[in-house]
Amino acid sequence: QVQLVESGGGLVQPGGSLRLSCAASGSIFSINAMGWYRQAPGKERELVVTITSVGSTNYADSVKGRFTISRDNAKNTVYLQMNSLKPEDTAVYYCNAEAALYSGGYYRYWGQGTQVTVSS
Repeated sequence: QVQLVESGGGLVQPGGSLRLSCAASGSIFSINAMGWYRQAPGKERELVVTITSVGSTNYADSVKGRFTISRDNAKNTVYLQMNSLKPEDTAVYYCNAEAALYSGGYYRYWGQGTQVTVSS
């Protein structure tokens, strides 16, 4: 099994910054893509950004130029630096990882979510 533990959410004023972290642990042989998704009230979960093990990224248009994803493969950890935050960025942010296990198999895992609220 794999566990994803997120941290770093909170309340911030418009124009402010937050940094999210997500650490994966468990019987992990390797992790391919990791990323962040978000879900606002009354809306479907949407992609924010993903990053592969070799650093290729895929950003949603709405966050390009404001959010930056990074990854520490040795720690199985992914980070999301969010700058110039807007009220429309308010959502629960979920970490995601696609992992191969020592016991075999390749699965997609989700974190429990962390709330980000952008409000004055």
